[in-house]
Amino acid sequence: MIAAIAALSAAIAVAAGAFGAHGAASPQAAEWLKTGGIYQLVHAVAALAIAGVARGPAVLLLLGGAIFALTLYAMAVGAPRWLGAVTPIGGTLLILGWLWSAWILFRQ
Repeated sequence: MIAAIAALSAAIAVAAGAFGAHGAASPQAAEWLKTGGIYQLVHAVAALAIAGVARGPAVLLLLGGAIFALTLYAMAVGAPRWLGAVTPIGGTLLILGWLWSAWILFRQ
């Protein structure tokens, strides 16, 4: 299931990046879509790579990537700017996912 969610996350990231490159309403919206897409894609691939070894961290990477990227995507299509205050929650989950991954891998 983690792999399927990671693949779906990667597809969403590519779509967001394409929309940012070709259909964004403003340069700021394009930048949010680009940033969100990069972070979401990188962490979807990372989750695929570690899901068999570190399931918990893979989930954190997917959840953090989703929160980080989706708040940026929402603002790019007109959501209130205060939503940007939620974005760091996703970033924090990403950092925790990487630290947890490192801890598991060092213990092996």
